[in-house]
Amino acid sequence: MNQAQAFSILKAGANVYLTGEPGSGKTYLVNQYVSYLRENGVEPAITASTGIAATHIGGMTIHSWCGIGIKTKLDRHDLDKIASTKYIEKRINQTKVLIIDEVSMLPPETITMIDLVCREVKQNSEPFGGIIVIFVGDFFQLPPIIKIKNENNSQNSLLGNKSAHFAYDSPSWERANLAVCYLDEQFRQEDDNFLSILSSIRRNSFKNSHLCHLETRKVEYHLTPNNIPKLFTHNIEVDRINDEMLSNLKGESKIFNMISQGHDIFTASLKKGCLSPETLYLKIGATVMFTKNNPVKGFVNGTLGVVEEFNQIGNPIVKTRNGMKIKVEPMDWTIDENGSVRGRITQLPLRLAWAITVHKSQGMTLDEAVMDLSDVFEFGQGYVALSRVRKLSGLYLLGWNERAFQVHPEILAKDELFRSLSNQIEIEFAKISPIELEKIYQNFITVCGGESKPRKNKSRNLNYFGKMRDKKCNTYDETLILWNQGKTISQIAKTRGLKEETVLNHLEKLVLSGKINRADISRLITPSLSYALAEIYAAFYELKTKSLLPVFKKFKGAYSYNELRIARMMLKE
Repeated sequence: MNQAQAFSILKAGANVYLTGEPGSGKTYLVNQYVSYLRENGVEPAITASTGIAATHIGGMTIHSWCGIGIKTKLDRHDLDKIASTKYIEKRINQTKVLIIDEVSMLPPETITMIDLVCREVKQNSEPFGGIIVIFVGDFFQLPPIIKIKNENNSQNSLLGNKSAHFAYDSPSWERANLAVCYLDEQFRQEDDNFLSILSSIRRNSFKNSHLCHLETRKVEYHLTPNNIPKLFTHNIEVDRINDEMLSNLKGESKIFNMISQGHDIFTASLKKGCLSPETLYLKIGATVMFTKNNPVKGFVNGTLGVVEEFNQIGNPIVKTRNGMKIKVEPMDWTIDENGSVRGRITQLPLRLAWAITVHKSQGMTLDEAVMDLSDVFEFGQGYVALSRVRKLSGLYLLGWNERAFQVHPEILAKDELFRSLSNQIEIEFAKISPIELEKIYQNFITVCGGESKPRKNKSRNLNYFGKMRDKKCNTYDETLILWNQGKTISQIAKTRGLKEETVLNHLEKLVLSGKINRADISRLITPSLSYALAEIYAAFYELKTKSLLPVFKKFKGAYSYNELRIARMMLKE
């Protein structure tokens, strides 16, 4: 299933499990869905299983959101206390759509507790109290941490005593009747050979031939490049290397302290998940990594660089690996709830990047990395580390153990089921006509208390494409209907028998006429193109042109005309 098909299912208001391999664009699609809901007057609850994952999507941990905190079980007293807490009650009652990212890191008991709390607060026996739930994650990645202990009073628990390990083992997962959307496109890895290695690990078909390729990337520590991240499985190694490398640089460290605003509960959650440290020590020459996304300024979470100097007010100027110089300014991490900020932390979006842990690398995209996988201790840890980099030539391996290339055996069988369910929903959804889909989208927004934006040239005047119409509809409006249905450029072109360049020209005309919001075009921007946007924008401004040819020549064909046209559509007048 591609992103557009999954987006269409999300817009229809189904409970969804959104999954796919690393680099398939899960977080990107969630952000597009959030933007769509907000544009139509619906404010979703955005949560994640960990603080780090929460910062990637601009939300809070699910534990904070529903008030369960660190609890591993609920009795009647616990449930009554949580449900009667005013801000929890208000938060849940106002929620129509709940997003939980990195769901693979939640044990089944947590899923059940979330369901119990939502049903109790809503006084609604439907799964999750009738809230639309969107689970996002990949069970091949890092599993939940299971604390094994004897619960003597388990007879009072409302969760049951089933022995289970993964979120999908919760009976609440089954009752939610989730539509599985398995993304099968790949936007991170640029190397087919390397992609084959990752796929072999994922499908438990890793062979000596794959190992031979990885062995070509094995190096001794003293021969590794200096200014690229080093991934380790344990914090002690990470801290030792970063401290050692910083102390080897000349001069005194400049200190940047994090600023906090809001309730301690929220700021503590933000601090725990923020990849930038509370106290950041920097020197000229320090290798750093950006910890937030800002494609317009030229960086995303994982962009690498070196501190070149400090400006007049003391902020660092970082030169990225592609030669771009960025004046780094403090940025905010916030927890928003119903339009108001409940917590905010402010810090430079940087961290020292000589070394990081595999756990903290999850969600990042790296051009190059040194990895030591000799102490991998859990299923999926090696897979997460390897899948951070774009291509085999960007990988430097210090060592590995047998567990490094293993994924959980139970997940292998479950993954086949998820793929099958995704194929089924894709086939069923394709049977729904474009006109009916539009009605479904609008009904969902209405039920959520939002208001669908009115569209000109309503599709009620049309039968299915290629058939006779009751009223004349121009070629741009035909493209618009398919666009509103969530189709990709290639799908629109195939359906209409047009070239993709022609479809993009239609979209640009529709943007200029106001029939498509400029922000909606962002769904065409793949993760790989997002890295180049700042550079392309700068070229249009530098050349003082809106024409594609001069920009195409400037980059000597590095970016296609289609990519440049998409970027141009995003430029404000």
